[in-house]
Amino acid sequence: MTETPYEKGMTIRRSVLGDAHVDRAEASKTALDTDFQRYITESVWASLWGRPGLDRPTRSMLTLAILASLGHWEEFAMHVRASRNTGCTPAMIEEALFHVAVYAGVPAANRAFAIAKETLAGLEANKPEGKCP
Repeated sequence: MTETPYEKGMTIRRSVLGDAHVDRAEASKTALDTDFQRYITESVWASLWGRPGLDRPTRSMLTLAILASLGHWEEFAMHVRASRNTGCTPAMIEEALFHVAVYAGVPAANRAFAIAKETLAGLEANKPEGKCP
C-alpha cells in the first residue's frame, strides 16, 4: 500500500519534532485549525522535508537560519530542539548563526544565539543518562 502525503508527512514530522511535540499539536487541534494542520503536514513535512535533494541536518540548518532571519523566535526555539533529532550539533547551529549575522544582521544572530544557548541548555539538563547528544 502506498503511503498518503498525510501519512508520509506525519512520519517525517514525528521524526524531526518528536512524538511528544506532535502528540501535543494533534491533541490541541480544533475545528478552526484542523485543515491548516493537515496542510502543514502534507505541504511542509511530506512535500518539502520529504524531498530527496537535501539531508535532514541541512534542512534543519536552513530552517534555523531562515527563522532567525525573520525573527520567528518561538518556531526558532522549536527547531533548535528538533535539530538534535536530525543529527545537528551545537557547532553546526553556531555556524548557521554566523551566516545569519552576516546576511540578516548581528541583532538577529545575537538573539538567535541567546535562544539557542537557553534551548540547548534546557535539553542538556533534561537529557536522560546514556542518551546522545
